[in-house]
Amino acid sequence: MKQKLMAILVVMTIITTPLLAQTTPAGGPTKIGYTNVDYIISKLPEAKVMQNQLEVTKAQLDKAIGETYKEAQEKYEAYQKNGANMTDVIRADKEKELQNLSTRIEEMRNNAQTSLQTKQQQLLEPILTKVNNAIQEVGKEAGFLYILNMDAGAGTTPIILFAASEENNATNLILRKLGVDPDKVEAATPAATTPAAKPATTPATTPATAPKKK
Repeated sequence: MKQKLMAILVVMTIITTPLLAQTTPAGGPTKIGYTNVDYIISKLPEAKVMQNQLEVTKAQLDKAIGETYKEAQEKYEAYQKNGANMTDVIRADKEKELQNLSTRIEEMRNNAQTSLQTKQQQLLEPILTKVNNAIQEVGKEAGFLYILNMDAGAGTTPIILFAASEENNATNLILRKLGVDPDKVEAATPAATTPAAKPATTPATTPATAPKKK
């Protein structure tokens, strides 16, 4: 679980919505701010809590899949050892059992992935709402017409490709609005960002399946 938090956050686009209620003085310059939502979320205490909860859930799913894998492996080894001495009926029954276990493991993997993604989305929703509210407040208070997100996630092109100065960087304002001291954040060792949900992993070896009947 070491990927960037924003790898799955298509919903981050909501952060880039214009502050339509904000008006620009006639003849005055348009004030456009920018920030990095990924960075902001990674500095919130809630992000660490979310990461811990996801890791606990993933460990539980891994354990369940690993136990089923072990069961399948043991039964396959027994089949290989004793298969030649089995009657056709017993051999067919054992092969069917192994095939069912293999299918069950694959289903558990798929369900684990879905479960983790669902849990992450549930945990992220209040965090995203909190960050979005802070951005809206900062935008109005600082007189920005827009606040754009610099990074829309892995595999995407940042919206802000060049910034001549830090004058319109709203990140520190947003962090303070969220109760985070930017100076302490910079002084501290950078915290790892919360990873994207991944399917629970199983042992590297694919569970053995029963050989086809000749």
